Amino acid sequence: MRATKIVSLAIVVLLVGNSGAVAQGQATGWNPSTFKKPSDVELKRRLTSEQYAVTQREGTERPYHNTYWDNHAAGIYVDVVSGEPLFSSLDKYDSRTGWPSFTRPLEPANFQTKDDHRLAEDRTEVRSVHGDSHLGHVFDDGPPPTGKRYCMNSAALRFIPVARLEAEGYGKYLALFKKGGYRPGS
Repeated sequence: MRATKIVSLAIVVLLVGNSGAVAQGQATGWNPSTFKKPSDVELKRRLTSEQYAVTQREGTERPYHNTYWDNHAAGIYVDVVSGEPLFSSLDKYDSRTGWPSFTRPLEPANFQTKDDHRLAEDRTEVRSVHGDSHLGHVFDDGPPPTGKRYCMNSAALRFIPVARLEAEGYGKYLALFKKGGYRPGS
């Protein structure tokens, strides 16, 4: 009986762990010096089909039918491929678009932008630097203080609640959620 419970727990851990960053253990946090982007074969194996389509093929998930568009919990969002820190819930707002939207990045050095001419209107694509994941787009119609709307795909993100930051290796961001906390990247 005990062996069955242990095997069942191991299966749950493997399944849950699969939704995290694919290249670094969830308990390690983000370390750019040790990250190596997995092969395409490995990414297809570890990511869901939607995560793969969004992050590796510049896909877009459906609005209002994604994991984080209506998430109001406190924590940070990291790249589902690399684990690099991207956004804080403190900068998230309801843009009424059906996708998670933020006024600014948590760590600007983890972002790169490029012109996107794939649709009728020109847009600015946002990608993670180390994972090279397609995250979404940034627009100049956001609220103060930045006037920016980082409109992201939930499938490109993994949310880490405040209560799990230390355990998952992102403890340095705990100060953000205390009154008068620091602001990385600003």
